[in-house]
Amino acid sequence: MVNLGLFTGNKPLKSRKVSFRIPYYTQWGQHLLICGSDALLGSWNVKKGLLLKPSHQGEELIWSGSIPVPPGFQSEYSYYVVDDTRNILRWEVGKKRKLLLPDGLQDGQLLELHDLWQTGSDNIPFSSAFKDVIFGRSWSLGVERPWGITQNTSDQDGSVLQFRICCPYLEEGTSIYVIGSSLKLGQWKIQDGLKLAYAGDSFWQADCIMGKDDFPLKYKYCKYGKAGTSVECGASRELFVDVATGESRFVLLSDGLMREMPWRGAGVAIPMFSVRSEADLGVGEFLDLKLLVDWAVESGFHLVQLLPINDTSVNCMWWDSYPYSSLSVFALHPLYLRVEAMSENIQEDIKQEIREARVQLDKKDVDYEAAMATKLSIAKKIFAREKESILNSKSFLEFFSENQEWLKPYAAFCFLRDFFETSDRSQWGRFSEFSKEKLEKLVSKESLHYEVISFHYYIQFHLHLQLSEAAEYARKKGVVLKGDLPIGVDRNSVDTWVYPNLFRMNTSTGAPPDYFDKNGQNWGFPTYNWEEMSKDNYGWWRARLTQMGKYFTAYRIDHILGFFRIWELPDHAMTGLCGKFRPSIPISQEELESEGLWDFNHLTQPYIGQELLQEKFGASWTIIASTFLNEYQKGFYEFKEECNTEKKIASVLKSFLETSMLVKSEEKLRRKLFDLLQNVALIKDPEDLRKFYPRFNIEDTTSFKDLDQHSQNVLKRLYYDYYFQRQEGLWRQNALKTLPVLLNSSNMLACGEDLGLIPSCVHPVMQELGLVGLRIQRMPSEPGLEFGIPSQYSYMTVYM
Repeated sequence: MVNLGLFTGNKPLKSRKVSFRIPYYTQWGQHLLICGSDALLGSWNVKKGLLLKPSHQGEELIWSGSIPVPPGFQSEYSYYVVDDTRNILRWEVGKKRKLLLPDGLQDGQLLELHDLWQTGSDNIPFSSAFKDVIFGRSWSLGVERPWGITQNTSDQDGSVLQFRICCPYLEEGTSIYVIGSSLKLGQWKIQDGLKLAYAGDSFWQADCIMGKDDFPLKYKYCKYGKAGTSVECGASRELFVDVATGESRFVLLSDGLMREMPWRGAGVAIPMFSVRSEADLGVGEFLDLKLLVDWAVESGFHLVQLLPINDTSVNCMWWDSYPYSSLSVFALHPLYLRVEAMSENIQEDIKQEIREARVQLDKKDVDYEAAMATKLSIAKKIFAREKESILNSKSFLEFFSENQEWLKPYAAFCFLRDFFETSDRSQWGRFSEFSKEKLEKLVSKESLHYEVISFHYYIQFHLHLQLSEAAEYARKKGVVLKGDLPIGVDRNSVDTWVYPNLFRMNTSTGAPPDYFDKNGQNWGFPTYNWEEMSKDNYGWWRARLTQMGKYFTAYRIDHILGFFRIWELPDHAMTGLCGKFRPSIPISQEELESEGLWDFNHLTQPYIGQELLQEKFGASWTIIASTFLNEYQKGFYEFKEECNTEKKIASVLKSFLETSMLVKSEEKLRRKLFDLLQNVALIKDPEDLRKFYPRFNIEDTTSFKDLDQHSQNVLKRLYYDYYFQRQEGLWRQNALKTLPVLLNSSNMLACGEDLGLIPSCVHPVMQELGLVGLRIQRMPSEPGLEFGIPSQYSYMTVYM
């Protein structure tokens, strides 16, 4: 927690020394140091920070150190874990600590700071989900004593102790006390304990003078009020002060969070289109969330989680209903618009049209295309009647000013998509490549197309108003509205058009083979160019989270593993099997050659023998071979150039079956041909032909099985090393670059979907950053269990 030592007093300070003390367990080769804004603490250069020394105190490992300081000294600081050469291994999460010298410090006194390591979980009570919703107060606390101010103690003997505790939730009429073994702390009696004063921002503090006989001191914090008394749980806190020296001191105790029974709550997860009401037009609408919030309150639920709500209308067809393939990561989906709420002066003929549409669209299943077409048609009629008044209104102009960075490209993209009847921008002529100059001409008020462009502004404006209204309603009712952050964007999206440098457009994202699919998953999204994104400190991500924070107080990070590493596939792949992790440390050609592996054609080219063809295709093998393969060696085959990728195979196969007499299932034939193509032991890096990656489930391939025993043993060892050992440090480092940017971009509570093949570095990083994980009971991560055991889940868990 933040330290701020500002005291009042009159005596001048002649000798000054600040001592730091923090309990922290390290591994062999790790050290703790302090680095801060002042030159005495390294000026934020960790190499020049104050290295602390360890000592054992009971079962605790205490790190401590001290520095002499000049009058008026002040600094921000944080603790870091470093290796022997002071490379950063870990750092505290949360606000920087602040230190000011106490004005009332007597000559010869020592300022002793007792800190606790700040983790991400310490910040959870300060997220908007807790601070503004769950722990939101209808009453306010006034600051009783400004942060850090203490009494003038210059004429009193003994050590000055300042107790500081953070308590995010306090019922009205309740006070906080510290009680303990000393007479000054009531000898464990609350009525005689030390009452704390509110210092602002959920912190309470109080100070008192302790004599030699008061140490060692045991104490606890407690609440006392109308609802009764509650003492913090866990063992008593202990303070040891070396009184043998006779040295008088100020001791600032930053005791972190008050230890209470942790808050638990339940909620409901639902796609927005399923939140139906009698007022909607065939699909759930943002304003229907108010009814869902009312239901949640009556049911005792504290949270409503939605699937992604961004616009996905890439193809203007029913398959756009998939909510994880965003057309824009900023724009809201027009599907969730309530057209009746767009104006207070809708003409009767339009009202009648709405009533008739409501009857026609009121079906068990959502008719995505009909609902979209109907809403946009009606919205255009309302827009035609009130566009002048709305587009010139103060509220719209404020919305436009705040959102124009993404709103202009989005509206232009929608216009071009409809004009060219495709979202494939390669078909857009001179607009294929984005430029701000061309954009400004297209969206200018003098443009022939401005009315169409401004219609998209108008729709987004009303979506914003309606979702904001529902979000504010949820906050007031004490219900957390939780959004969903998809891991990818559609290949033909506004974002890839405007920022093509942020995406690796020749790749696709997916997941390696797992419980869901033995051939892996290919989601089709381009992977991120993290190196390029880092150049502006991940500005695209920061803007994206800031936008979400306008409506939500919590969010789920879809496939959080993607921030550690992503399963990357070539864009010509259709399945998810033959991929590699990005980033990862590949196997070099030199590494393979040093192990005695030289036949790279065997290892990297599809290994297709006549026996394998006969096994897969039976009597039809010759027809398949003549159509798709060339025999390059007696009894061994390779794919022809026109069908040497999965997408090429699918295309050639479709044409082949249209003219062939072969009566076979297209899907089964395609799968068998893919099996041939994927029959490799190693995958060659297309960007560096001297680097290789082991194919997932390498031992299933005949390419592997036909190798000699030595080669098999080498590949098995390299396979295990690649997938389970050599990447851990790299992936941890990658996540600690990207995830803190997300977490610091908004005040929302962050949860991570951590399912699948989980590297061992993932959960420690999530715990360190305060990211809540996800558990599905019928998909236990523990080996040997058919169902997970919720009572054994950690507190930082959402389980379903």
